[in-house]
Amino acid sequence: MDKLKKEKLQKKGWIVGDVDEFLGLSPAEMVIVEMKVALAKALVAKRKALGETQVSAAIIAQTSQSRYAKVEHADSSVSLELMIKTFFALGATKKELLKTLSE
Repeated sequence: MDKLKKEKLQKKGWIVGDVDEFLGLSPAEMVIVEMKVALAKALVAKRKALGETQVSAAIIAQTSQSRYAKVEHADSSVSLELMIKTFFALGATKKELLKTLSE
């Protein structure tokens, strides 16, 4: 957001900041959120590239469709570890994982 727009909003009483400021996240927590979002996008892309539905991908990952949907949406109840396991279950490699997390 440009400086002028930010100043106008602040004059009108709006609080302007970043997501991490709004949620009170530490820098480490913000990195984890960013990693989960990147991995969720990669999971959707991987599933679609394989021509799978959420139901069929859930079967591959040995979970329920509802749990799989939560993984794809980076739900707060889903751990980063579960997201990584699911990514590997769909055939992703370590190289793909590292590329996803480094972008």
